[in-house]
Amino acid sequence: MKRAFNSKIKNLLIFIFSVLIIFGCSAEKEITTKEKIIPANRLLRKMEGNRRKIKTFQGTGTMRVKSEKFTGKTSFEIFIKKPDSIKISIYGPFGIDVAHGIFSGGSFIFYDVLRNRVFSGTESKDVLQKLFKIDLTFEDLLDSFTGAVNLTPKLRSEPTDYEILDDIYNLTYIDKASSKKSIYRVTKEDLKITEYLVSTLGGKELLSGEYSKFTDYEDVLIPSQLLIRNKGQRQSISIEYKKIKVNEDIKSLSIHLPTDVEIIEW
Repeated sequence: MKRAFNSKIKNLLIFIFSVLIIFGCSAEKEITTKEKIIPANRLLRKMEGNRRKIKTFQGTGTMRVKSEKFTGKTSFEIFIKKPDSIKISIYGPFGIDVAHGIFSGGSFIFYDVLRNRVFSGTESKDVLQKLFKIDLTFEDLLDSFTGAVNLTPKLRSEPTDYEILDDIYNLTYIDKASSKKSIYRVTKEDLKITEYLVSTLGGKELLSGEYSKFTDYEDVLIPSQLLIRNKGQRQSISIEYKKIKVNEDIKSLSIHLPTDVEIIEW
């Protein structure tokens, strides 16, 4: 009897021990799954894939520019047809037309409504500086207004440092050839780029971007508030969208010009 009882106790303990092992393994597996980290190259491909989903973009809002040459706030409307076409209209108080610009296929037309003058020619940095009073390349302009960061150049290289900070992926790239360091902060949950920073290897900030108030458009999260700073030039541009449309048909980008407009070839 005693031997049978001991045998039952032994079998019961084995059963309990087995159950604990099974639950322990399950718990351990669950934790491992939750803590799984997306490899850097896969993370970049996902973010670039999201950026490339945006084929057309329309937005209205306000823009504030700060620089040593100009500081002011204005309303604007923008139309973007990727890969290389932008139309932007700038308005003053009470919706008064101030200027309209189209940049497309390596050429531009910029209509100064108040002076009734049109500047046209090939796209150049000088024109963008004249329009926005801030240093912007065409590519910077395209990405800045859509709240995107072009990570294509980073797809073929591993980050110098890749950290997981609570709910943030932190990617750092060091380019010794240009003596620059780039840092990108991406949310783990939905892969939003909330901030980026470009600095010298000595730590001097050159360019930064901050993005907030995201809305889901066709499974792509787009910020309605953006702040781009060029500290080296003491310049910044902040954008706040009131309305955004994504991937809706844009038939043509054109500007209606009066017959008596003065045309200036740039």
